[in-house]
Amino acid sequence: MFPIRDHNPSRCTPYVTYGLIVLNIMVFMGYWPLFADPGALRQFFETWAILPARISQGQGHVTLVTSMFLHGGLLHLAGNMLFLHIFGDNLEDEMGHFGFLGFYGLSGLAAGMGQVLAAPDSTVPMVGASGAIAGVMGGYLLLFPRARVDVIFIFIIFFKILPLPAWMMLGVWFVIQLVSGAVADLSAGGVAYWAHAGGFLAGMVLTLPLWLRRGGPNHWNRTSGAPTHPAATYRWGRSDIPNVRRKKRR
Repeated sequence: MFPIRDHNPSRCTPYVTYGLIVLNIMVFMGYWPLFADPGALRQFFETWAILPARISQGQGHVTLVTSMFLHGGLLHLAGNMLFLHIFGDNLEDEMGHFGFLGFYGLSGLAAGMGQVLAAPDSTVPMVGASGAIAGVMGGYLLLFPRARVDVIFIFIIFFKILPLPAWMMLGVWFVIQLVSGAVADLSAGGVAYWAHAGGFLAGMVLTLPLWLRRGGPNHWNRTSGAPTHPAATYRWGRSDIPNVRRKKRR
């Protein structure tokens, strides 16, 4: 289960969102050769990724920024960039280019500190843009709770695309982070659930002033929690390949 697109088109070109996607890809390609040498990759991550134990000792604060542009593999990168592409353009539309850039950075910092506070003695490197992107998702939920998001459900070899309201898709995602973070072994490797949860909450808090300027609850009443501009519609087009009837053998 994961989102593939929303029905909330942006009204301006999201230069910052596109720039962040390009920058993440370029950084990843820059250290891609290190994946052939696990020792060198480990040393690279220990230098530039967040190590909560090091942050707790008052060192390595620059890694709170550098870790946001590192990823542990192609799927990790692709998943994060998909989420950023789906939800980032709309927040950039509402906040402006520079406002969104600052919002993204602050969400990422809050996410990193969330994981540090949850496991202050951990020496497991933490990498990924997902904490900052979780902040984008939190802001999106506050501004557009009823925007439609197309989610693909995959079960073995069957799949189905369903349009869900953002509050349902993002709400379920957030609950999963909380539950998973509560039962996960924070001293071991894996997903940084508390970074996700911290980034999500930070994104909602940072978006709160904008939401209040729009009228707060009255904004939801006026817009029903949906975008104020027409929603995008998607249709599966017909195939151009002609149907060929099978000939019967005599």
